[in-house]
This record gives sequence, structure tokens and C-alpha cells, in this order.
Amino acid sequence: MHHFFAYLSRMKLIRRWGLMRNLIPENDMEHAMQAAMIAHALALIGNVRYGRDYNAEHVMAIALFHDVSEVITGDMPTPIKHNNPQIREEFHKIERIAIQRLKQMLPKDLRAAYEPLLLPDTKTAEHSLVKAADRLCAYIKCLEETKAGNNEFLEAQESILATLHAIDLPEVQDFLSEFVPGFGMSLDQISK
Repeated sequence: MHHFFAYLSRMKLIRRWGLMRNLIPENDMEHAMQAAMIAHALALIGNVRYGRDYNAEHVMAIALFHDVSEVITGDMPTPIKHNNPQIREEFHKIERIAIQRLKQMLPKDLRAAYEPLLLPDTKTAEHSLVKAADRLCAYIKCLEETKAGNNEFLEAQESILATLHAIDLPEVQDFLSEFVPGFGMSLDQISK
């Protein structure tokens, strides 16, 4: 018996943005799907418009699995995880241990096939798209919260937007200008 997928199904129980007051709760499973859809779109934009050779489906799969370690570690808030280099490095070690534990929950003959999804090469262009999609998701979350009247996300919205503008990938800038504005609109506005 293998418990890999039973464990991953618990991603829906991991709440994101733990230190922020949320009007719209978000869990890791919802986030993974949104990140996968956006990463896939970034890959397609890159391929169609900029002559890239991304494997869009592989990019989407990496994004689906990018936060699976959190079923063991929980979602560590960004101010804790990223504001201290020593904590960041130790947390990365804990994430790798969690991934190895999850990998052991797979049948032996499938472990090698899941390795590039659970522990992707962080130096690839595909991984850069997943990281950008993750940032876009964070920005979209901020837009949705501020649209709902939650000013708690205003400062995060500004700082995340600055990091998005600094990403030197035209596919990211295209997504930001062409698709993201709709997230700040009402259903009536986007239905016209």
C-alpha cells in the first residue's frame, strides 16, 4: 500500500498566508492548480511569441508539485522564511527531507519518474517559469484581497509587483499586462 496521493490530497488542508488577515481563504491545492495553469500559459506564450522551446506540459506538472513538501512542513510565512539567510537555508533542508519522505511513499518503480517533478532542476528555464507563476499567483491574491476591501495586502501587492516587473522574461510581462488586470474587475466587467 502506498500513501503518496493520500498525503498530497491533504494539500487542501494547508492554509496559505498564515500571518495575514484573509477575506478569501486559499489552500495549497487551490494555489497549485492556479500556479500550474499560469506556468502552462507562460510556456505557451514563450513558445508562440518568443520562439522558446518549453515543454508546456512538463512546466505545468512541475508547478502542480512545487509546494507538495508543505503537507509535511506546513506553509512557512514569507517574512520568516526569506528574511534570514540561515533560516531560509535550514528551511530548504527541511523541505528536501519532506520531499524525500514523500518520494518514499511511491512505489519503487515510479520514484525515478516523479523525481524531476518533486525535485526539479532549479537552474532550468522551465523552473524559472514556475517561480514566475508562483509570484504571479501571489500578486493575484493581493489584487483579489484588496478588491474585497482588505488593505492588509496593499504593501505586499506593491512589493510583489516590483519583483514581477524585474523578471526579465517577456512572457511574464505579457501575462501581467494581458491577463492580470481582469483579476481586479467584477464578474460583470469581465463578462462584457
